[in-house]
Amino acid sequence: MSDQKINTHHNLSREQLVQFALDRKEGVIVDNGALLVETGHRTGRSPKDRFIVKDDLTSNKVDWGSVNQPISPEDASQLWDEVSEFIKDQETFTQDLQVGASKHYALKVRTINTEAWHSLFVKNLFIEQDSTLSLSCPQWTLLSAPWFQCDPARHGTHSDGCVIIDFTQQRVLLAGMRYAGEMKKSFFSVMNFLMPNAKVLPMHCAANTDEQEENVTLFFGLSGTGKTTLSADPHRKLVGDDEHGWTSEGVFNFEGGCYAKCINITEASEPLIWRAIRSGTVLENVVANNGQVDYADTRITANSRAAYTREFIPNCVQNNQANTPSQVIFLSCDLYGVLPPLSLLSIEQAAYYFLSGYTALVGSTEVGSTSSIKPTFSVCFGAAFFPYPAKVYADLLMRYLRESNAKVYLMNTGWHQGRYGQGGTRYPLAFTRALIESIHSGEINHVQWQTMPNFKFKIPEAVGEYTSKSLNPILSWSNEEEYWSNAGTLIQSFQDNFKKFDLPSIAQFGPVQETVGVV
Repeated sequence: MSDQKINTHHNLSREQLVQFALDRKEGVIVDNGALLVETGHRTGRSPKDRFIVKDDLTSNKVDWGSVNQPISPEDASQLWDEVSEFIKDQETFTQDLQVGASKHYALKVRTINTEAWHSLFVKNLFIEQDSTLSLSCPQWTLLSAPWFQCDPARHGTHSDGCVIIDFTQQRVLLAGMRYAGEMKKSFFSVMNFLMPNAKVLPMHCAANTDEQEENVTLFFGLSGTGKTTLSADPHRKLVGDDEHGWTSEGVFNFEGGCYAKCINITEASEPLIWRAIRSGTVLENVVANNGQVDYADTRITANSRAAYTREFIPNCVQNNQANTPSQVIFLSCDLYGVLPPLSLLSIEQAAYYFLSGYTALVGSTEVGSTSSIKPTFSVCFGAAFFPYPAKVYADLLMRYLRESNAKVYLMNTGWHQGRYGQGGTRYPLAFTRALIESIHSGEINHVQWQTMPNFKFKIPEAVGEYTSKSLNPILSWSNEEEYWSNAGTLIQSFQDNFKKFDLPSIAQFGPVQETVGVV
């Protein structure tokens, strides 16, 4: 690809990219000023179409399997050349950006897109390139051609589209992929491979801090469990909503923007996100009627999204970095209604629940998902994006927890009073936020704790106005026997899932079946 092409547009502004998108009929402007686009039959990530080039650099390092699928260097190079040839006479949009807010760990990225709105997406989600970055800073290339069609028989792919990460050539290819989230997540996978070698823990988490930028909170969780919502706190400063690195010096954002779920959002429930959806924001697969958005309408997908720059959040940390975390919160959406709304974990328990990554697929980001939800275990709360064996990341987590003395909490943002679909209800957002505020205010440091039977972690007896009736899930069920029946099912699922790690030293800190008793 030559940057000298007449029909190549380089480093355009958001306003210019929006105008190109409109002129090219890629999308429309809706009532809040955002650019609304649709992504065709792929309305989420396509895990079966993601590959890593297997060569001398990756062969003995990557945890190969259904998540990290290998492709040969020859097939990858052939596809790259064919896609380059395919777009050579097309109008293209390039941006010079970076991934990673830390100068020590940043990547320079040249993005090449054939869609103006894709170029706007990466401009919002990646970071404006720092002109003072070292000349030795790694230079990567992202090439995206959503209208190219792969031939599985010829290209070694599984369908007409693919995502290929090539660590040796330092490039990422997206062919036949209109869903823009593939671009940001492919570079998350890149960072997840590169960072552990520098003793950086890459994390699928959001981060915010207090006004003095001293008290830092990390929120781990899968899509739909509350990372973006809970980190967008009007009383705290946002670092980022999805991807960060943790070093001995603190944390830094991998991204320069946010990719928020839009389903059912209102100005009252999520004011910062609501106001960030404006001119320059990309709205993906949101339904609009006569130009008016309807966030409750899921006829296209439950995974509707808003992609906006952090600049649209008024109270964000300017340098996109933060101090060492004071607390870490694992967000788990429990469909069984068994887990407490708030638990305190030891370092070993933190490793267990981090490796387990128990939650629910709620409006999943994966293509083909529906509005139905189901329980899942996702290693490191983001199994789809981590190339190394899980223990690599768990060891780094334990190292930094010990260094920082950060407290670790497991927070159930899912069901209580019964299981999903059988009489249970989801914990109200206001309740969850109140518990988080007790952590941020320090009130949680003065409560009395008790040990939860079978799970062995600690739960608070009372927090502010909330008593054990609200904080102990056993007491919230009308039938205690039914509670323990569901608890048994969940505990067995934890134990069955953890066998794959073959880590008995950590397994002993997970839940076990014991004599039933009320705390």
